[in-house]
Amino acid sequence: MLLNKCIQFYFHMPIILRLLLTVCFLMILFGFIIHFIEPEHFPSAFDGIWWAFVTGSTVGYGDYVPLSTIGKVVAILLILAGGGLVTFYMATLSAGTIKYEKDLSEGKIAFKGSDHLILIGWNERTRQLLKMFESNDIPNLPTDIVLIDHSLNRVSYQENHVHFIHGQPTSDDILEKANIQQAKCVVITSDPDKSEEEADRQTILNIIAAKGNNVNVYTIAEILTDVQKKNATRAGSDEIIKSNQFMSSLFFQSLFQTNSLSTIDIIAKSLEMQQFCSAPIDPPFIQKDFYTCALHFLEQEQFLIGIIRDDEYLLHPSFTTILQKGDQLIYLKRIKRDFHQ
Repeated sequence: MLLNKCIQFYFHMPIILRLLLTVCFLMILFGFIIHFIEPEHFPSAFDGIWWAFVTGSTVGYGDYVPLSTIGKVVAILLILAGGGLVTFYMATLSAGTIKYEKDLSEGKIAFKGSDHLILIGWNERTRQLLKMFESNDIPNLPTDIVLIDHSLNRVSYQENHVHFIHGQPTSDDILEKANIQQAKCVVITSDPDKSEEEADRQTILNIIAAKGNNVNVYTIAEILTDVQKKNATRAGSDEIIKSNQFMSSLFFQSLFQTNSLSTIDIIAKSLEMQQFCSAPIDPPFIQKDFYTCALHFLEQEQFLIGIIRDDEYLLHPSFTTILQKGDQLIYLKRIKRDFHQ
C-alpha cells in the first residue's frame, strides 16, 4: 500500500522534478556501487557519487577512474543510462523554460503576487500610463502591473514590464488568474474598437465583475458618455474619468489660444510632472484665509489650487476665502523623476 502511494506521488510530480529525482537517485546508486567495487580507488561513498555525477554528465574530470574490469563495466552502464538521462533532463528543462516564457507572453500564466495594479484594456492610454510608471517615482505606487486584454495575442514581459493575462475581463477565471482578490487597484479603460455607448456598457460590466470578485479593490473607470456615469457609480466604481469631457475642455481652450503655446501640451506636461493630491485641512489653518494656507504650501514646494467643501469643488477661490473645518485641500505636488531610465 505504501509503495503504491509512493509510486502515485512520484508520477503526480512535475516532470522536471521527477527527472531530477531520478538522476540524483541513479547517480547515488552508481556512486555506492563503485565505492563497494573499488574501495581503494574510491575511499568514500561521496567520492563514488562525485565520480558518478561527473561521468554521467559527460564532464569527465578524470580525478577518479575505475581500474578493474567490473568497475569499467559499471562505468559503461553509467554512461549509457546516466548520460542519456542527464541529457534528457537538460533538454526537458530547456524546453520547459522556453514553454513557460511563451505561455507568459501569451497570457496563460496566472499572477501570484499581491498589492498589484490591474489594467483592463490595451490602448494608447494604457501604453502612455505604463511609460509614466517607468519614468516617475511615486510613493505607494504598486510595483507589479497586470494587464488583462482579449484583443492581444502576446505581450513581451521584457519590453513592457507587465504580467499579461489573455481573456475577457468579465470572466471570473480570468480575474482569478490576475489574482484580483489581492489586488490594490483596478484601472478600466474604454475599448477604442467599440462605439461610445457599447464601450461604456462594457466598462460597467467590467466594474461589476471586478467588484464582484473583490468588493474592496479601488476601481478607476473611464466613461465616455454622461448618461452612463451614474450607472458606473452604481456598479461600484470608486472614481470615474470622463475623458470626453476633459478632451472637449482642451479643445475649447485651444480655440481661444492666441499665442504659440499649446494648451494640450502644457496640461499634458503638467500632469506628467506633477501629482494632484488632496488632504484634510490642518487645525491651525481653520478660519484662516486661502492666501495664508497657499503660502504655507509654497514653502513645502507644493501648489494649493482649491478646496472641496460639501462635495463641491472650489478651484482657485479668492485669496480672502476663509477655510472651514471639514474642508479638503487640493494641491499639486512635484513627482520625482527617474532620469536614468
